[in-house]
Amino acid sequence: MDNAESPTAMFDAYELDFRHIISSISAKLEGPAANGAQVGEQRKAALRKVEVELDEADDIISQLEIEIQGIPQSLKPPFQARLKAAKADLTRYKRLSKEQHAHAARGELLSRSSPGPGRYTDAATSDDPYGERARLLQGTETLDEGSRRIKSSTGVALETEAYGADILRSLRGQREQIENSRNLLGTADTNIERASGTLKKMIRQMYKQRVLLSVIGVFFIILVLVILYFKIFRH
Repeated sequence: MDNAESPTAMFDAYELDFRHIISSISAKLEGPAANGAQVGEQRKAALRKVEVELDEADDIISQLEIEIQGIPQSLKPPFQARLKAAKADLTRYKRLSKEQHAHAARGELLSRSSPGPGRYTDAATSDDPYGERARLLQGTETLDEGSRRIKSSTGVALETEAYGADILRSLRGQREQIENSRNLLGTADTNIERASGTLKKMIRQMYKQRVLLSVIGVFFIILVLVILYFKIFRH
C-alpha cells in the first residue's frame, strides 16, 4: 500500500510537526536561554513565542485525536500510546511555561521595587518605614494582579479546551453517521445490483418464452395450412 494511502500516514505527519514544535519549546524553556542567557524584553519575547507554539501544538493534538479515529482497531494501540505521550509532553511544557511566566513577572517586580544607585529618595535615605511599606504594598498588589491575570488566562484556556473537546466529539459523531450512511449506501448498491441481475434474468426468460411461443404459433399455422391443402386440393 502506498504511504499516501496509509491510514496512519496523516497521524505520522502531524506527530512529526508536533515533535518539531515541542523541540523548539524545549529549547526556549529548558535550554541556555532559560538559564539566564536571556533577560528582560528578550526573555518576554521568547515566552510569548512559546505561548504561540503551545497553541499550535494544542491544535496538532486535536488533529491527532481526529486522525486516530480513522486507524483500524488492530493498529490503534501503539498510536494511542504515542498520542498519550504527546499529550503528557504538552501538559508538562504548559505547566513549565506558566512557571517561567510567573518567575519572569516576579523578577520584573523585584527589579522595579529594589532601588539602584542614585534611585534612593530622601524618604528612603532617612529610613522612612512608611515609604518602604507603600512600595511593598504596591509590589504585592502588582503580584496579585499578575496572579489574577494568570488565573484568568488559565480559565480561558480550560474553557477553550473544553469547547474544542465538544467540537471533537461532535465531529466524531458526524463521522460515525457518515460511515453508517456509507455502509447503508453500500448495502443498497449490493441489493440494487442483485435486483438488476434478477430483472435481467427475467427479461431473458421472457424473450425466450416469446421466441418459443412464436415458433409454436408458426408451426401450428403451417400445420393448419398443410391440413387445408390436403383436404381442399387432394380431396
